[in-house]
Amino acid sequence: MENIVITIARHFGSGGKTVGKMLSEDLGIGYYEHEIIKMASEESGIAEELFNQADEKLKRTPLFFGKQKKGEYQGKLIRPGSDEFVSDHNLFNYQAKIIRELADHESCVIIGRAADYVLKGRKNVVSVFVHASHEYCVQQAIERRAYIGKDVEKFVERTDKYRSDFYRYYTGQIWTDARNYDLCLNSERLGFEGTMRAIEEYIKVRFGELPGKKSAPVF
Repeated sequence: MENIVITIARHFGSGGKTVGKMLSEDLGIGYYEHEIIKMASEESGIAEELFNQADEKLKRTPLFFGKQKKGEYQGKLIRPGSDEFVSDHNLFNYQAKIIRELADHESCVIIGRAADYVLKGRKNVVSVFVHASHEYCVQQAIERRAYIGKDVEKFVERTDKYRSDFYRYYTGQIWTDARNYDLCLNSERLGFEGTMRAIEEYIKVRFGELPGKKSAPVF
């Protein structure tokens, strides 16, 4: 069967990352998150540290002024020798190149990095947004020790704001707009296992079988 790629965007604390890892293990397919930055660094020859610094800079910088779009992804790489070679949007372009190549060659799960937008229009992609109530996400962050600090609630809010800003900065789209995704799933209602199963059932209905597994065709 054709490669099937599952992209997962998620509220911090909703368990989207955990669900992605569970999918990867259950289906026996690849899982990519931070690995994408490392691979983009190797592909471009740009130090991995610069990719991480770009993310940190976006966390600290106001990105939008009215309706202005800053670095909407166009897919074109800037080659070495240009002053813009290590610009924020070119660093993203190299990550996008890795995401596209992964989708070309294997079934896998990709977490974040606006992968749903980068792969928009591809028939072999299932884009998912995992969400939950703010209270649930805060409680999960506490229970899983995702943040060691006094104000977990503010940390959850800041992280989601960064993810929203990141998405809009590079895509010009609204991160939480359900129209950007095939599935929007509430992990608070379904649980992590149920969320994973819901994604798998969607794949079986849409494609007739699961990637990495021998599944009975759906008629």
